[in-house]
Amino acid sequence: MNDWLHTARLAAEAAGRVHNRWREGVGSVRMEEKSAGDYVSEVDREAQDAALDVIRSRHPDHLTLAEEDEGEAEPIGPTPTWIVDPLDGTANYLHRHPMSCVSVALAVDGEPVVGFILQPETSERWWAVAGRGAWKNGRPIHVSAVDRFDRALVGTGFPFKFREQIPEYVNQLARVLEASAGARRAGSAALDLCYLAQGSIDAFWELVLHPWDFAAGLVILREAGGVATRLDGSPMSLSAGSWLAANSPAFHEALGRAVRNE
Repeated sequence: MNDWLHTARLAAEAAGRVHNRWREGVGSVRMEEKSAGDYVSEVDREAQDAALDVIRSRHPDHLTLAEEDEGEAEPIGPTPTWIVDPLDGTANYLHRHPMSCVSVALAVDGEPVVGFILQPETSERWWAVAGRGAWKNGRPIHVSAVDRFDRALVGTGFPFKFREQIPEYVNQLARVLEASAGARRAGSAALDLCYLAQGSIDAFWELVLHPWDFAAGLVILREAGGVATRLDGSPMSLSAGSWLAANSPAFHEALGRAVRNE
């Protein structure tokens, strides 16, 4: 496990150096629009290559699943598989908004067991190994102790890749705003899960996330004491789908009721 965590850190830092090298000249970065509001840039691709070079040199018998590798299949099987988002929050990064990061996870037998997330601009680092707790910059972290949902700060992500879901989402957001103390949207699901794990927000939901968006964050959140399922309450798996997460079973239930209009 320690060797795997070391690999995750080295891979994330290699990608992070790419972020930082391009940051001042981001206005000249070449990019493509994969779909409305969904971008891929040469920073994404170069950062991914840097991370995967580290992983493949240290673990040549492992598989990789990375966001910009088109055609790799889900679900993730029994072979150890590294799950990499080289730049989560590409639109933020390209607009010089600070909410972007690198996310690196390792899944074994289809379950994430190592997660490392790096915010290169601030040098914040979150990591976790299954059964060993969650950490930020060398200090243990835990979900919040807020116990009234009307005082909860809730994280979310807009369904910008799935415009047909916007009307449903807007109704969900209205109900959550009425039931809670407010909502926040960072534009990086990986960072949202870190903020939930460290107690900066108290719950989180999103209609669709992919494994590279959340695999590392799922390890960190679980090890910090959080709860995560699909929106309908079914168990989380490393495939694309909805997210419903919270600092406690009680908040998880309260957020679920608001989102599902129960």
